[in-house]
Amino acid sequence: MKIRLAGIVTDSFVDGPGIRATIFAQGCPHRCAGCHNPHTHDPLGGVEMELEAVLAEIGRARHIQGVTFSGGEPFEQAQAFAELARRLKTKDTHLVIYSGYTFETLYARSRSDGAVFDLLSLADWLVDGPYVESLRDLSLPFRGSRNQRILLCKESMAAGRALQAMA
Repeated sequence: MKIRLAGIVTDSFVDGPGIRATIFAQGCPHRCAGCHNPHTHDPLGGVEMELEAVLAEIGRARHIQGVTFSGGEPFEQAQAFAELARRLKTKDTHLVIYSGYTFETLYARSRSDGAVFDLLSLADWLVDGPYVESLRDLSLPFRGSRNQRILLCKESMAAGRALQAMA
């Protein structure tokens, strides 16, 4: 299976707890003003990779404590990211997903889209909501703006409502 990516970073300290490998999805419909990664917006940009190649690159990373899917928008390639997450979870990898969609939107979509359901169900944390430049706050851990939430994804899915991991 192939996935379109903007890049892979294997030593991130800002995309979740600990040292992480961050996989940047290519393609984003949100196009938030002030986006940190505007080069990821074009769905035809970036490079197409086999999942095995992505897993091999993550496997070469040393001392990582988790993997983060960022963007772009991972849920625009939900099937490929869900398969990547499934493979990572066989090694008990802590998984954070950033999305410009809110949990409520994704949860509603997951009722009719099995790939979105699978991807949400495999994540440990979801950082949800679009980046809002007027709400920028650099003091927040792992977020860029005050409207974004860090959610316990599995617990939120089970409850059918957003449950925060940290304020």
